[in-house]
Order: sequence, then structure tokens, then C-alpha cells
Amino acid sequence: MKTLTTLLTALTCVLTSCVIQARGVDTQEVLRLSNAGTLQSAEKLDANALSKHPGASILDTQFKNIYGRYVYNVELRDKHDIEWVLEIDAATGQV
Repeated sequence: MKTLTTLLTALTCVLTSCVIQARGVDTQEVLRLSNAGTLQSAEKLDANALSKHPGASILDTQFKNIYGRYVYNVELRDKHDIEWVLEIDAATGQV
């Protein structure tokens, strides 16, 4: 029983640390980082995403900080009604 409790405790710690490492970035922080030149603007990142899937429309976007790296997630729907999720480095624009 002690081994099972130890394993469950360890698993809980690992899963909790994974959740803590990825967090959403609020609007004020995005504006501050964009103005400082740390992040590319949402408009530029949107254009980058749309260039990968011409004719698509953007469904949702979100800035995240994952292990200290700023990521821009973009959900798209293309002209064939296929949904795409792109993860773009918010600093470099690399998909």
C-alpha cells in the first residue's frame, strides 16, 4: 500500500508540474512584450498562419508561455472545412 501511495503522489507531482509550465499570457503582458519588440504583433503572426493555409479563416488564437518560450496558437478552418492548429514561436514567427 505504501508503494501505491508513493507512486500516486509522484504521478500527481509530475502532472501538476506539467500543467504549471504552460500558462496563458494576458493581454497587457502581450502588449507590453510586443511594444518592447520581444514578441511579434498578433496581426503579423495571423498573417504568417494564413500564409500556410491560403483561403483559411481564423477560429481562435491564444498566446502562451511554455517553459519560458512565448507561443502563439492559431486555430484555422480551410476552404475544405478542415481545421488546423498551428503553433508559432511568438518571438521569431517560426511555425
